[in-house]
Amino acid sequence: MIMSYNKNSSDIVEYNLFATYYPLFLVISGTLFNSLTFIILCRRKFRDTSKQLTLHYMRAIAIFDILMLYGRNFDHFLYYTYGFTLQTYSISFCKLFSFLNYFTPQVSAWLRVFICFDRYLSLSRIHKTWFAQSRNVLIIIICIVTIFTLINFHFFLFACYDNDDGTVNMEARLYEIYPLWNSINLVLYNCLPFIFMIAFYGNVIHHLIRFRHTNISQNLRRQYRSMSITLIIITFLFLIMTMPATICSGFFYTST
Repeated sequence: MIMSYNKNSSDIVEYNLFATYYPLFLVISGTLFNSLTFIILCRRKFRDTSKQLTLHYMRAIAIFDILMLYGRNFDHFLYYTYGFTLQTYSISFCKLFSFLNYFTPQVSAWLRVFICFDRYLSLSRIHKTWFAQSRNVLIIIICIVTIFTLINFHFFLFACYDNDDGTVNMEARLYEIYPLWNSINLVLYNCLPFIFMIAFYGNVIHHLIRFRHTNISQNLRRQYRSMSITLIIITFLFLIMTMPATICSGFFYTST
């Protein structure tokens, strides 16, 4: 019995250490690598975005992926280390981080959708479309940010209030936010982006196969193939690594 108790205690300690420092590791490493990515994409070599409009989306994704790290991940570290979270520290922090926890991942996901759309257009259209102009890509990014700001703006208006004991309640007085918004987030953050990405990349793969039987130059064919395959891998990794957590939040959420 004593040996079993010691083993269980050791497991609990190891789990607590992992739960404490793994989110911090994600925040530090994610901030470092996303910042490095943004800096590289801003170098002179990549400034000619007229040839690679995808760079606009990739720069924006690097920024929003950094912001995304300082939501739940950082709160997990603070909770296990100091016993509090920024989301429950004050009403202002509660509104801000409740908003960011949904806004940043949704924007990041839909920027990836438009990267897929850009790849599809670049391979399927001979002539440039409205979406293949640098200025219009920036308009699309602004529209994505604006739309998801409006969708999640209710957090600033209605969410978070003080309980009678002085603690911060993350719910709203007028309606129940959780788990409803987790389910909505599952649709906006994972399901719809997943459907669009699969549709666009299905067409991308089709056009890459078709290029093998055309007279397009070898260098251009290699450029299209390498860029598209890289983005396909990144997209599927994004979906695989984000969907399980979002599904758990949407269907297995329990209020504390």
